[in-house]
Amino acid sequence: MIPGTKKIKNICVFCGSRKGNDEKYVEVTKQLASEMGKRGYGLVYGGGNIGIMGAVSHGVQEAGGNVKGIIPRSLSPKEISGTTVGEVTYVDSMHTRKEIMYNSSDAFIALPGGIGTFEELFECMTWVQLGIHSKPVGILNVNGYYDHLVSLLKNSVDSGFVDGRFISSLIVETDPIELLNKLESNSLYKSEITWLTSSQA
Repeated sequence: MIPGTKKIKNICVFCGSRKGNDEKYVEVTKQLASEMGKRGYGLVYGGGNIGIMGAVSHGVQEAGGNVKGIIPRSLSPKEISGTTVGEVTYVDSMHTRKEIMYNSSDAFIALPGGIGTFEELFECMTWVQLGIHSKPVGILNVNGYYDHLVSLLKNSVDSGFVDGRFISSLIVETDPIELLNKLESNSLYKSEITWLTSSQA
């Protein structure tokens, strides 16, 4: 198991390479990024320089935080446009990208994004459920973007496919400061998640 830590140093942020159709997505992303930098958190993310990915990376660096991006070489032309910030590591596969992101981080946040963001979030949650890591996972629910996903997760519990104690460990907030506060207070998960076994995935 990759253990949780008593103090968060680096936060992995999953997010989209598009800005979305409402300015609030970028606005709240910048608020989160600024607060991360002020608190001294480093950013680990997918390495893109456009959309929400660009907003969070520039925002964290401008606020004094370290930025580490990991991007597959095949995606570089699509996700990097203009000047990149921080340290960028190029890898050969999506699997390697995610492995480095997960292992380099002490907590995880999902911002609005597309299919890739959903996939990263769900794999990270699965790793918690299987006991591979015990790091806190949060969702910044901007404009109700994740409302339907949260409803789906609750339905999975009601339908008997997921234990409610696992879903209750997911931190969902609309305010970036409150989300960071809760991630800090949950930065060392207790043993209550150890009841999860691979047969319950």
